[in-house]
Amino acid sequence: DPDRKTEVVLLACGSFNPITNMHLRLFELAKDYFHETGKYKVIKGIISPVGDAYKKKGLISANHRVTMAKLATKNSDWVEVDDWESCQSEWLETLKVLRYHHQKLLSADVTNNLQDAVPITKLGRKRKQEPNRHEPIKKKNQSAVVKSVPQVKLLCGSDMLESFGVPNLWKLEDITEIVEKHGLVCISRAGNNVQKFIYESDILWRHKNNIHLVEEWITNDISSTKIRRALRRGQSIRYLVPDVVRAYIEKNRLYSAESEDRNAGLVLAPLQKHASDPRSSQALN
Repeated sequence: DPDRKTEVVLLACGSFNPITNMHLRLFELAKDYFHETGKYKVIKGIISPVGDAYKKKGLISANHRVTMAKLATKNSDWVEVDDWESCQSEWLETLKVLRYHHQKLLSADVTNNLQDAVPITKLGRKRKQEPNRHEPIKKKNQSAVVKSVPQVKLLCGSDMLESFGVPNLWKLEDITEIVEKHGLVCISRAGNNVQKFIYESDILWRHKNNIHLVEEWITNDISSTKIRRALRRGQSIRYLVPDVVRAYIEKNRLYSAESEDRNAGLVLAPLQKHASDPRSSQALN
């Protein structure tokens, strides 16, 4: 069926320290973009906060970050929070998180199709008499199963795409598999030079059809870093984060000069892991 839309699941990985209105807007912008193409149907958004083992400076506990993300998405009928990544004791490459969610959709899909197929298996006796009766149906279903698995695409801001160029931060084969097998949706500020960045990388250029660039015309410059700075200075963050998140931060007194010093002087988990691996030293040159 040529009119059948490809189902897409948007996955956003990051610190969400704390989650802001900008993070939530990324999902809305990406969904609008996909629906406007007429070829895709966004069925779900997943927020996956990074685990504490990432060791980023100022990273507060995953428990708080996951809770805030859940509060922020409570009213959303399609964006949800998944804490699988944040529950791991070690830091996980983004590709592994993508694979996990892809696999989860695959197994859910198989289960659904098995449930649909229950009546056929119940007709055991009839089947023996008419061996050919149900075979074509089964074959048709199998091809439908393969086609109907939603694609998991990595949702990111232009800063994440450009971090592909930071030595030791990403493994080259990971970047390749992300853009080749899954796909990227990159929200960039109008006028931001993401196209140039893609043009200057052979790998990204080769898979540019799988990199969806979404222009953000209503610019939103809120960042978690700026939110934390305002909180340290006792300034208001109202209208920058959802009210429930603001209330949670106040109640738990989450961000301070002390929390900003957490992990100070530590090496970021990916840098530590990849520094010893010569293949990842020059990510995108």
